[in-house]
Amino acid sequence: MRIVVLGAGTVGTSIADMLCQDRHSVTVVDIDSANTRRVNDELDVRVVTGSAAQSSVLFQAGILGADLCLAVTGSDEVNMIAASMARAMGARRTAARVYAPVFRDLSTFDYQRHFNIDRLLSMEHLSAMELARGIRHPDSIAVENFARGELEMQEMVIFEQTPMADVPLKDLELPPGVRIGSISRGGVTTIAGAGDRVVVGDRITLIGTREDVDEVKERFQREQPPKKGVVIAGGGETGYHLARVLEGRRFAVLLIEADRKRCDFLAAHLKYATVVNGDVKRRASLEEERVGSADVFVACTGDDEDNIMACVEARELGAAETMAIVSRPDYANVVGKLGIKPAVSPREVIATQILGFLNTGAVISRMPLSRGGNIEILEIEVLDDAPVTEHVLAKLELPAECLIAAVIRESYVMLPGADDRLTPGDTAVILVDGSVLEPTLKMFNTNGGQ
Repeated sequence: MRIVVLGAGTVGTSIADMLCQDRHSVTVVDIDSANTRRVNDELDVRVVTGSAAQSSVLFQAGILGADLCLAVTGSDEVNMIAASMARAMGARRTAARVYAPVFRDLSTFDYQRHFNIDRLLSMEHLSAMELARGIRHPDSIAVENFARGELEMQEMVIFEQTPMADVPLKDLELPPGVRIGSISRGGVTTIAGAGDRVVVGDRITLIGTREDVDEVKERFQREQPPKKGVVIAGGGETGYHLARVLEGRRFAVLLIEADRKRCDFLAAHLKYATVVNGDVKRRASLEEERVGSADVFVACTGDDEDNIMACVEARELGAAETMAIVSRPDYANVVGKLGIKPAVSPREVIATQILGFLNTGAVISRMPLSRGGNIEILEIEVLDDAPVTEHVLAKLELPAECLIAAVIRESYVMLPGADDRLTPGDTAVILVDGSVLEPTLKMFNTNGGQ
C-alpha cells in the first residue's frame, strides 16, 4: 500500500519503520529538515521537507494516489487540517492524531465528521483503553474506539445459574441499548443468534453503553462481586481517560495527581472517582493513601522512570497487581523482571490501531475480537449502491455468522434493529466470523466488488 506519514517525530518515525518492515511504500513529511535527513538515513522511505498543512507539500508527497494518510505531527490543529486536505486531494483513508480531549468530544462539536477524517487517534485514550482491558480481563477488548466513544464492548463469564441462563436470547428482554454479540463455549467462539441460549460456563460479549452493560451484567449474577480497588498514579490525559472508563459499579477508583489545578479539573469531570492531591514519587504519599491495599495500582505519569519506581514502591507496600505506561522499548525487560504487568507502550498501542487501517474497499478498520480468536470487529463504510442498502436488515442475505452491532449515522450511534436500514454514508460496526468474511464484504462493496 502507498502510505503518507505526516510528522517525523518519535511517533511518526516508529510508524514509518513498522510500515517499512511490512514492505509498504512509505513517504514521510516533516517541516524540520534535520528530522527528514535523520529518517532518510535510517529508513527505506521517501522524504519530503515542508509543512504538512500546505497543499503543495502534500501534492509533492504523492497524496493523490495514497491509500492511507497518517497525520501525527506534534500539533492537533495541523494534523486535522492536513488529514482533511489529504482526503479532499484524493487519499482513500486518513487518520489524525490528537491530544486535546475537546477534539473527540461529540457533545461540543463533531470535528471528525466536519473535517471528513476517518479516525481521530489519541495515544492517551488508546493507552487508557489497553490498561482498562488488562484490569477487566486480559483476553477481552474494550471497543469504545469503534463507536466514536459512545459504546463499550465487555466480556463476562456466566458463573452461576440465574433466570437469564438457558433462555433464548430473543426472550431475555434486554434493554434496547445493549445486546449479546458473541458466545464462547468449550474454546469455540460464535456470533450470538436470536435462538441461542447462554449457559453456565459461557463467556459472552456485551455491546452497549456502559450503564446498560453494567445493568445486564447484574441480571446474570445473583451476588455482585466486590468492587476492585484501583489506584491511578498520574492525572494526565491517560489517567483521566482510565478513571472515566473504570469509575462506576465495579471499581472504586482513587486518582493521585501532584498538580492542584489539575486536581480541580479531575474532581469536576469525574463523577465517582476520588481525586487526591499528592506526589506519587514520595513513598509517604503512597502510604498515606493506603496504596498497599489496592487490588490494582496503575502508574501513568508522563515519566517512564517515575512510573517504574512508583510501581516498585506500591508492590513493596502490598498492592496486589501493578501496571504502568512505559514508552521506552528498552525498558520492556526491566519492568517484567520487577513484576509490573503489563507495561503498556503508547507507540505499540497506536501501531496496533494503524495496522487495523491497512484495508481495501469499504473496510475502514478491522481488529480481532479477542487474541487468537476467529471473530473480527470491522468498521465499514456504507457505499452508494452497495447490496447492503437494498433492504431492511432482516431481509439482507448476510451470513448467520455476521452481526451488525452498531451503526454510526452522522453524529449519532445506534444499535440497529431488524427493521432498520443502512443508508449510504453510514458507518457499520460488525462482528464477523473469519470463515464468512468474503461473502460479508461483498454485501458492503459496490456491485459486490472487493
